[in-house]
Amino acid sequence: MPSCLKIVGITVAVVLVVGVVVGSITWAILANRGPSPPELKELDWWEHTVLYQIYPRSFKDSDGDGIGDLKGITSQLEHFVDAGVGAIWMSPIFTSPMVDFGYDISDFYNIHYEYGTMEDFDELLAKAHELGIRVLLDYVPNHASNESEYFIKSEAREPGFEDFFVWADPRPGPDNGTNRLVPSNWISQFGGSVWEWSEIRQQYYLHQFAIQQADFNFRNPAVRQEMLNILGFWFTKGVDGFRLDALPHLFETAPNSSGIYPDEPLTGNMFLNPDQPGYTTQEHVRDVMELYDVVYEWRDFSDEFEKEFNTETKILLAEAYSNIRNTMLYYGNERDRTGCHFPFNFDFITSLSSWSTARDFVYVILRWLTYMPAGHVPNWVFGNHDNKRMPSRFRTDMVDGLNALNMILPGVAVTYQGEEIGMRDGYVSWEDTVDVNACNQGNPDNYLDFSRDPARTPYHWDDTTSAGFSTSTNTWLPVAEDYVEINLRRQKEANRSHYKVYQSLVSLRKEPSLSHGTYHIQALTENTLILIRHLITHDTYALVFNVGTTTDTVDLSVVPFLSEPITVYTSSVHSNKLAGSDVPLGDMRLVAGEAVVLKAAPTK
Repeated sequence: MPSCLKIVGITVAVVLVVGVVVGSITWAILANRGPSPPELKELDWWEHTVLYQIYPRSFKDSDGDGIGDLKGITSQLEHFVDAGVGAIWMSPIFTSPMVDFGYDISDFYNIHYEYGTMEDFDELLAKAHELGIRVLLDYVPNHASNESEYFIKSEAREPGFEDFFVWADPRPGPDNGTNRLVPSNWISQFGGSVWEWSEIRQQYYLHQFAIQQADFNFRNPAVRQEMLNILGFWFTKGVDGFRLDALPHLFETAPNSSGIYPDEPLTGNMFLNPDQPGYTTQEHVRDVMELYDVVYEWRDFSDEFEKEFNTETKILLAEAYSNIRNTMLYYGNERDRTGCHFPFNFDFITSLSSWSTARDFVYVILRWLTYMPAGHVPNWVFGNHDNKRMPSRFRTDMVDGLNALNMILPGVAVTYQGEEIGMRDGYVSWEDTVDVNACNQGNPDNYLDFSRDPARTPYHWDDTTSAGFSTSTNTWLPVAEDYVEINLRRQKEANRSHYKVYQSLVSLRKEPSLSHGTYHIQALTENTLILIRHLITHDTYALVFNVGTTTDTVDLSVVPFLSEPITVYTSSVHSNKLAGSDVPLGDMRLVAGEAVVLKAAPTK
């Protein structure tokens, strides 16, 4: 063989050997590196935010009249920065006779005098935006006060306003009409008939809530246009979005060709009086399908406003206590129409309680995530101004665990004022009760079954006069007696507190595993659940929460996505598992109500 071929052969062999070695080393390096980090999609400002509900009348009083106001809110905006809140939603601040404390609006374009002026609002909005906080208002489209210009003009049959509200003639009686009968047997949400007689107009008007809250007629195009005008007015001022109140009630079943409204069947509930909601099926006064077209119109308007004026996203959030299928339609029809950015998820209020098991929690959480249309954003609500406070509805030892669920689940976390410090319902006597629902349906013996006042008592800033809410001792609702024990200043100064746990949980939401990761949730036992958030190459976080009333032991080694090393990120104030301590991948013992958030090695 020629020597040149030998040399070439040797060279080729060497090259092949070197190539194999280099390739092996390259693959070894790549294998050691592990998977590449995923590309993280940029989220819109609202998609992973913490939204905080303010009840303005009870948040902070700036002038000593015992009523919270806009200047009071402005003075405390730094609290939201400190807590990590991204957006605030204020219950109604518009001009109102205050029969239902702002949900009976007489002027949708102005500020109620007890809360301040339009200049005060502009100052609040500007400072909030300067601090990076978005501002949402509470929009009440279903009805207006009977002191509003709309109603006064409609009652007088002024041209253009004749059909602004739902008017009806009396139903013919068996005595040839000499006895005036209400148009149907429909019952108001606050008790009694939905129909109220107008001597001026000589007709009945419909009110699904208080007599003073007359329902708009959404089958009138002029009404629908005015609703858009109102949205546009506040969008132009710089408001970042709206919570849309009482949407299931926008429409009622229309009368037949003779002008007769259908009666509702009785439910047969023997525990209710004939004038209480639930005595009839409510099938003609709730969830009428026409309402969704109106909601979709509002979303179109919102999206068009953003494009025309080059603004950030203006969000619309639906308040809708309804069944899961009807609720999901507020997201859109999954064909050609988009609805609200999300409907509020009230399942933790309506479907769970202190008696619920871990399996109940997991089922209710997965139900929402299962029914939610693909590509949309979930949200979680644990309390509001219409229901008992979170610790009073569940248990006081569950506060940190419930806040942890709220913050670690995917999507938007909603906090009702006071939940960050574990505020409970305050006691309000019959003599001090002002809630129209309790006054209409209750008496000195049973009013607390109907009253929403206990969830609306003033915020606890500190242990000074009136919990630091007001310099006055005469507040619009009494301050809860436990304010010395439960207040923001005390919890800020404590080594461990609900507020400090809350802060740590909100801070955790910045982690990619929570903002972009997937989830796994399961009941480990009847009492204890685990919620895991994981994203490849990023730290894994897990909430272990004993919702039961007795001590429980669970085995973490059977849980997917968990691998050592594991440490405690944060825990309930009554837990003995401190932040930073190591946790073995094995048995974990939790006392009643205890919650522990764990940090584990990244998912591979």
